[in-house]
Amino acid sequence: MLNWIWLGLVVISVLLGGFSGQLDVVTKAAFKSCEMAVVNIAIPYIGLIALWLGVMRLAEKAGLIEILARGLRPVMSRLFPDVPPNHPAMGSMLMNMAANMLGLGNAATPLGLKAMQDLETLNPRPGVASNAMCTFLAINTSSIQLVPASTVAFMAAAGARDPTAIIGTAFLATLCSTVVGISAAKFLEKLPGYRLPPIPETAAISTLSEAPPPAAPAAPGREALGGVPIPLWGLLILAVYFGCFVAFGVETVRAAAPDSPGAFVAAVAQAISLLAVPFLLSFFPLFAALKRLPVYEEFVEGAKEGFHVAIRIIPYLIAILVAVGMFRAAGGIKMITDLLGPVLAAVGFPSELMPLVLMRPLSGGGANGIFVELIQAGGAAGGPDSLISRMAGSIMGSTETTFYVIAVYFGSVAIKRSRHAVPAGLLADLTGVIAAIIICRMVFA
Repeated sequence: MLNWIWLGLVVISVLLGGFSGQLDVVTKAAFKSCEMAVVNIAIPYIGLIALWLGVMRLAEKAGLIEILARGLRPVMSRLFPDVPPNHPAMGSMLMNMAANMLGLGNAATPLGLKAMQDLETLNPRPGVASNAMCTFLAINTSSIQLVPASTVAFMAAAGARDPTAIIGTAFLATLCSTVVGISAAKFLEKLPGYRLPPIPETAAISTLSEAPPPAAPAAPGREALGGVPIPLWGLLILAVYFGCFVAFGVETVRAAAPDSPGAFVAAVAQAISLLAVPFLLSFFPLFAALKRLPVYEEFVEGAKEGFHVAIRIIPYLIAILVAVGMFRAAGGIKMITDLLGPVLAAVGFPSELMPLVLMRPLSGGGANGIFVELIQAGGAAGGPDSLISRMAGSIMGSTETTFYVIAVYFGSVAIKRSRHAVPAGLLADLTGVIAAIIICRMVFA
């Protein structure tokens, strides 16, 4: 499906550009998108991915990932029955979901790439997405967000009287999208067109012949995984360290001076989002050090993979961003809006939201630009506090850049056949849009 969507975007963009006399604009957009994919995204990703893969290696070696996966094993085993309960992929996926819930985009993507790499170790069909991969992508593209921090920030900058009003509506809408995304992934994987092909004979032989050797005995004084038990004084250090971050959070909430229950909840959520990254970056190394693990060496070993992952995703980034850039420059978004706007308006769908809805699955930056334009004083009646603006904010908080996420995550493990990941993600996005509009009408109208 992704093949036809990509081809359609490129061909339609060229035809639209030719008929409108804007072929030069389409060409420039293609070149600009190539530059953006490499210079603005892939290169900065090298550092981010290396950082988080290094931290994740420390967490894995110290046994934290196993502890996390063990606590949520009943839920994760139902969602991912093909993944062994003790496999590192369980912990990696949980870390990614937690980062998405907290709105930690810079951490969520590297953690998601690590989860895809772990899932690929269980995949006997190279180049074909497994059921677990598709379910993980459906959860990722519809992930529940406690606080859509960037959306709230945009509304505050536009002068909204209550920019946090969308937190509740976005949360409810994303709950709906997550349920539909998971259900769609589970249903579609059973359809004939999306069923897994037979395992290649060479892969089956390779799997049998390359069975892992018996685990070597651990070095004296250290367990094979998890290091040595933390002594009592080490537990006291961790307790004090955790208490410091609790104090930091209390002070952050107090500085925000919330004057209502809703503002207090928003301040607490934003404090958690603010402190989560520095806490993880420091707690995992500290925990591993107390386990007597060589934290510097282990971090470097994990970070080495960051460069290779960033290089692998460049072709996939270029492909999706070039197609999206050409389509937007050719006026494809405006054409679809003009065609469908009157029909959707007749059934109660605000036509002002159509450009945002069409751009959201394709490009995060493009969707942000449309959203900012929409909530300006002249963009909607009533400005950033209008019903349309709050609908748009709820949509931004309950949907995801589906095509971008699929291209990057699958590209990191060279998946060429995405199976039902695209339709499941788009169904989740559509549900998030519809739920956001209905819920906002019930709450704000």
